[in-house]
Amino acid sequence: MISMIGTDSLYDEVALLNDMIASSDNIVFFGGAGVSTESGIPDYRSKDGLYNQKFSHPPEVMLSRPYFEEDPAGFFIFYREKMVCLTAKPNAAHLKLAELEKAGKLKGIITQNIDGLHQAAGSRNVLELHGSVHRNNCMKCGAFYGVDRIMASGDDGSGIPECPVCGGIIKPSVVLYSEPLDNDVIAEAIGLISDADVLIIGGTSLAVYPAAGLINYYTGNRLVVINLEDTDPSGRADLFIQGKIGEVLSRINV
Repeated sequence: MISMIGTDSLYDEVALLNDMIASSDNIVFFGGAGVSTESGIPDYRSKDGLYNQKFSHPPEVMLSRPYFEEDPAGFFIFYREKMVCLTAKPNAAHLKLAELEKAGKLKGIITQNIDGLHQAAGSRNVLELHGSVHRNNCMKCGAFYGVDRIMASGDDGSGIPECPVCGGIIKPSVVLYSEPLDNDVIAEAIGLISDADVLIIGGTSLAVYPAAGLINYYTGNRLVVINLEDTDPSGRADLFIQGKIGEVLSRINV
């Protein structure tokens, strides 16, 4: 493994990454919360992340299906405040990945994020492992609603968004704890990773399974990890770059 740490070696890091990208037109990007922190969206597991803050219940509980069913009003208070950030804009990482896709280099993005910023930047082939805040469906009749309906307080003032068609609860199409990932999305992600010449992992600790296990399907020898923390979560990176992913990717030539 080649390990490049710190800004002094950034030019060498980018040169190596540029060489990998220049010689491939089958690149796949796998990203997590760290991709969106430069857009002002907090991550989860860093020292200042969501999971290290104090709430009435642990975030893993408040973002679980049992809690949603037991206390939907409490769920939506937490969800609106901590999981939805409609003012966020795509940062340099999102924009560069969209540019790589447009240039025919990047075949797909696999993201653990639910913010929709990759699509806002112009990326088309985005697999959202954990869903999206922008997709919401009535649990009773299946009617689709945008995020604005979720952000409303609810017709009865309870804070629970209700379907105006049938009165059912509108649930965000995000994967809560105790819910399975979408099998079709997983299958497509496995296909992308298995076929990739270059796999770039960015902004994720790869601590959440089964999503983290997807990188085991990569059999190539150009595995790149870009992460702010001094760690190689996969243990097998061919190139590890420590730094902000937007700063690193913004230096890539397309």
